[in-house]
Amino acid sequence: MTPQIWPRFKRSKLAVVALVYVGFMTLVALLAPLLSPFGPDDVDVVNRLHPPDAVHRLGTDDLGRDVLARMIHGARISLTVGYAATALALIIGSLFGALAGYYGGAVDWLVSRLIEVVLCFPFLFLVLGIVALFRPSLWTIMIALGLTTWTSEARFVRGEFLRLRGLEFAHAAKASGARDRRIIFRHLLPNALAPVLVSASFGVASAIVTESALSFLGFGLPPPTASWGSILSTAQQYIDYAWWLVVFPGVAIFTTVAAFNIIGDRFRDALDPRSD
Repeated sequence: MTPQIWPRFKRSKLAVVALVYVGFMTLVALLAPLLSPFGPDDVDVVNRLHPPDAVHRLGTDDLGRDVLARMIHGARISLTVGYAATALALIIGSLFGALAGYYGGAVDWLVSRLIEVVLCFPFLFLVLGIVALFRPSLWTIMIALGLTTWTSEARFVRGEFLRLRGLEFAHAAKASGARDRRIIFRHLLPNALAPVLVSASFGVASAIVTESALSFLGFGLPPPTASWGSILSTAQQYIDYAWWLVVFPGVAIFTTVAAFNIIGDRFRDALDPRSD
C-alpha cells in the first residue's frame, strides 16, 4: 500500500461517486431502525399493492407492508452478508494462500489441490447445497458464501508470498531468528494484501448478488425477513400491475453491485503504476 493510491483512485470521479454511494448505503443499513418510516413487517391489508404516494413513498406489497421500510432493512441484510462473507473468505483464503506460498512443496501442493476441488463445483449449486443441508439463516448464508469464495483470495496471497519470500527483507527477518509465524503475519502478509483487497471489493458485489438470488429462489432468509431478493420474488406474481415491487429492489441491487465493481476496478488501476 503506497501513499499514491488515493490520489490515483480519486482521479476517477465515477469511482469517488461509487465510494460515496457505498458509504451512504452502509450508513442506511446501520441506521435502518431509525430511518425506516414503518416496521418492515407491519401489515396493512387495506392498502395492499398501493402505488407510491406521500405516505408510502415506494408503495406497498401484497400484504400492505411498506416497500421503503423493507428496502431499508433489506439493505442491512444484503450488506451484512456481503461484508461478513467476504471477510470470512479473506481470512480463510489469506491463511491457506500464506501457508502455500511460504512453505511451498507439499503444503503448496495440498492447498492447490484443495482449491481445485472447490473450483470443480458450480458456485451457485455448491452454495445451494450447503444452505439446503442446514436451516436457512443469516449465519448459514454468510458461512456458505465464505466457504465457497475463498479460492480467489488464496491464489492472490499465494502468488504474492512466492514473490515476497525471496526479497531481502524476508531473508533478513529469517536471518534475525524470527519464527515462521512472525515472518508470515508481521512481515509478508501485510505486504501481500493489496491485490486481495481489490478482490474483496468484487467479492462483496458477488455475495450481494448471490444472497439476492438465494432469496429470489426461496433459499434465503425465511419470511417475513425483508431482503431485496425476497421483494423481487414477491413481485413475480404482481409484475403486470405492481411495477414498484420490481423496479426499486432491482435498481438497488444493480447500483450497489455496480458501485462495488467500479471501486474494485479503480482500486486495481490505482495499485498499478503503469496505469498512470
